Amino acid sequence: MVLLNQTSNPAFSNYFWDDNKSSSNKMTVSGIFYKSIFCILLIAIITVGIWKLYSEGNSIKWYISGGMLSAIIISIVISVRQHWASFLVPLYAIAKGFFLGGISSYAHAKFPNLPYQAIGVTIITFITVLLLYQTRLIVVSKKIRSIIITACASIFLVYIISWILGFFGIKSFVWGTSWVAILFNFVAAIFASLSLLLDFDYIEKQKNKAPKSKEWIATWGLLVSLVWLYAETLRLMKKLAIRF
Repeated sequence: MVLLNQTSNPAFSNYFWDDNKSSSNKMTVSGIFYKSIFCILLIAIITVGIWKLYSEGNSIKWYISGGMLSAIIISIVISVRQHWASFLVPLYAIAKGFFLGGISSYAHAKFPNLPYQAIGVTIITFITVLLLYQTRLIVVSKKIRSIIITACASIFLVYIISWILGFFGIKSFVWGTSWVAILFNFVAAIFASLSLLLDFDYIEKQKNKAPKSKEWIATWGLLVSLVWLYAETLRLMKKLAIRF
């Protein structure tokens, strides 16, 4: 039953909201919005910088690996030191900027303007999911929540296994352009967008209740979902472009 009260996004699990300390200032949607915009701008600035480096002929391989590894480490630290979120979340955004800047540069080099299209799809998907949630056309029930959590956990597990297999020279179907790989990518993108539903639901339940400092945790959660959605969208569009 505990699992059903959590979202698929680890940043929104009950662990992060269990705080016995009282606070006169509470978490607000506007506070999360401004912090999210700030972090998205950080990601955009770093992405543009990496893009420029690549266009000038510089190698960005280590920027991608470093950004991804740094983001993972920062996320782990935030998980155990949530009171550091106010300065760790912006660092997470910078790390993701290096990662997204790298994969976006590679995609643009082979398929011009593809990253712009992926950004557009991500924004439209975000707005659509938000409207579906706000108008209650989709109600986040326990059944829907459990399905999304199970699917997202399974997808992440497949990615982790595929990543580990890569160290042994075994290339997983996940990274290929077969129809099975494309279908998996499509399903991953769908559940990346659906995970936003759970994040919206949890934020709505915690607004004006959780301490003001938790806005950074909520911001981190939204960034995790949005980055995942963009990465899946870009990867899917790239595979389709190769196939067709």
